[in-house]
Amino acid sequence: MSKELQRNLRKQVAPYEKSNTKASIWQLITTLGPFFILWTLAYQSLTISYLLTFAFTVIAGGFLVRIFIIFHDCCHYSFFKNRTANKVLGTIAGILTLFPYSQWQHDHSIHHATSGNLDKRGTGDIWVLTIDEYLASSTWRKIGYRLYRNPFVMFGLGPIYQFLIKNRFNKKGARKNERLNTYLTNVSVVVLIVFLCWALGTVPFLLVQIPIFMVSGSLGIWLFYVQHTFEDSYYEENEEWEYVLAAVEGSSYYKLPKLLQWLSGNIGYHHVHHLSPRVPNYKLEEVHNRTEPLQNVPTITLATSLQSLKFKLWDAHNKRFVGFNALRSYQNN
Repeated sequence: MSKELQRNLRKQVAPYEKSNTKASIWQLITTLGPFFILWTLAYQSLTISYLLTFAFTVIAGGFLVRIFIIFHDCCHYSFFKNRTANKVLGTIAGILTLFPYSQWQHDHSIHHATSGNLDKRGTGDIWVLTIDEYLASSTWRKIGYRLYRNPFVMFGLGPIYQFLIKNRFNKKGARKNERLNTYLTNVSVVVLIVFLCWALGTVPFLLVQIPIFMVSGSLGIWLFYVQHTFEDSYYEENEEWEYVLAAVEGSSYYKLPKLLQWLSGNIGYHHVHHLSPRVPNYKLEEVHNRTEPLQNVPTITLATSLQSLKFKLWDAHNKRFVGFNALRSYQNN
């Protein structure tokens, strides 16, 4: 894609980089309302059947993912026109999803600015090693990387570590407002949990909240993982790296059934989002449908996305993801 085509593509998308207050408020109502109703139904159903409770929690977990997408838009200042409104709502949504607003906003901005850049990995992204880097690693680093890439660890233990542990601490050198926002989020989370345990009972609260947390956490990590981990993704060294190419070639179009697309806040149109983070989530589909070049991007479905589980290493020579089984042929050559 030429430089001119890249510039034209960004110009085509620019008109959609404005939020619609009515649409944002309606999305807020249709997301928070059902989530709290489902949470209440899950709690009330504990006296009937835990299978029924679990069914409610699974659906509620889907709505918590949708709350996270709203939080995500607020971090990009794309949900409301007013920055303060984004910060306030983002902080509240961050309490519900266990994500400190300012801390995640900082890391996620770096992710957008460096996605697919081999020389600037490590902040706000998934750990990716090239084949050469893996082969040059120590035994312990190889073991650590294999454990990290294990589906049980990434999608099972991953939410526990990321949401309950990592998100609770500021990074060294974090700005004052970032540190304070993390403290505010942590205190608010503790107060909310203590209050609900006192009002509802500790065991009933945990029986409802734990499955919601695990379902939403696993789905959230899966969505982030699969939208950047596909065979012909995009990784280049800094000198060759291009922002637009990283967006449209290194971020997939995850073509989901309409209900799942709605629940996930259209984040499947990840190529559009990376091209222009200021486009609100409820406009991503429209941008995709009205911008022809964006329709010719890597596309994955529910079925084909499962193949991403086998991709573990980036083959910098052939520019594609491969599994650990490719190491044998690589070493033989």
